[in-house]
Amino acid sequence: MQGRTKRALGDAFGLRNFGVNLTELAPGAASALHHAHSRQDEFIFVLEGQLVLVTGDGEETALQPGDCAGFAAGGPPHHLENRGTEAACFLEVGDRTEGDDVSYPTDDLAAVKTEAGWRFSHKDGRPY
Repeated sequence: MQGRTKRALGDAFGLRNFGVNLTELAPGAASALHHAHSRQDEFIFVLEGQLVLVTGDGEETALQPGDCAGFAAGGPPHHLENRGTEAACFLEVGDRTEGDDVSYPTDDLAAVKTEAGWRFSHKDGRPY
């Protein structure tokens, strides 16, 4: 994603069951495509800046430093946007349950996590 910088903090300590990222979004950037996980939970905690959480069919919630949000596996799709004029920074925590499928309701994209890594395809199964 353009304008997004991630630093994998948990990997430096050999964490295997969950990941921790320090993520920065430049003005105008998004955290990810609008997506939902089938088996993995996610949690975010805002450190700096102003973010907009977009969930479900476009519901929006303003987030500021100290706010947090969680996304249970199988829950509604979501992503964050930085609509401000300054960079925003947040901690992102997610489990690493195998066999996770990621759905992208607003894009022609499907993702499946395999032992070899993520496999991406069109929604009809054709590979990219």
